[in-house]
Amino acid sequence: MIEPHSEAPVDIVIPVYQGLAVTRRCLESVFGHRQQRPHEVIAIDDASPEPELVDYLNELAEAGRLTLLRNPVNQGFVVTANRGLALHPDRDVVLLNSDTEVNGDWLDRLACCAYAAATIGTVTPFSNNATICSYPHFCEFNELPPGLSLAATDALFQRANAGRWLEIPTAVGFCMYIRRDCQRAVGGFDEHAFGSGYGEENDFCMRAAKVGWRHALCADTYVYHVGGVSFGERQTALQAQARAALTALHPDYDDRIQ
Repeated sequence: MIEPHSEAPVDIVIPVYQGLAVTRRCLESVFGHRQQRPHEVIAIDDASPEPELVDYLNELAEAGRLTLLRNPVNQGFVVTANRGLALHPDRDVVLLNSDTEVNGDWLDRLACCAYAAATIGTVTPFSNNATICSYPHFCEFNELPPGLSLAATDALFQRANAGRWLEIPTAVGFCMYIRRDCQRAVGGFDEHAFGSGYGEENDFCMRAAKVGWRHALCADTYVYHVGGVSFGERQTALQAQARAALTALHPDYDDRIQ
């Protein structure tokens, strides 16, 4: 295991568009758990159409609980994520969807996994809803196990899989830890091909793999994900467009995922 740059903060970048209730749950879960790793919470308001959500973000920023950036017009997830990646060029970044909930020392565990090997470029935790990182049913939406809270579920993963990780072909963008040295080697997300969202993290990971980076599933961490909040009815069409773009850019993509 190599040592992370323990003094360098990690940017937790959370693009926000709509959904006050889920965004509040996400941010309160981030604020509610202490981490050893220094970090900065950065919310990017992508011209939200919800005044209550805008007010909530303003209140948090005025209280000094997060750094708030605003897009003057709606740019979409990929442009917004790239803005977050570019903010502090010396820091690792976690891209965290606004419809997630985290628990415990989740960031410390992801950071530890990211530096478990020199060539790990991205890290993704287990989740109820994260395609190839979904549990217990692979590539499906899952509820929390009956009778268990998020905290209890995450604790089980932490106990059963402490320090374990395995290589996967791509990260999943709902909660994606990106090492800065990997990002420097690969560049940002492809705004032209994946500007509306979906597929940008897969393309990034395929490009990274071609220059020697690997992608890890952090087996001792579990993050809850609602899914589809920002895209609504456009979700299916956007996913189909992303798949077509991915296979055009990376003809081996489907074989690697299978």
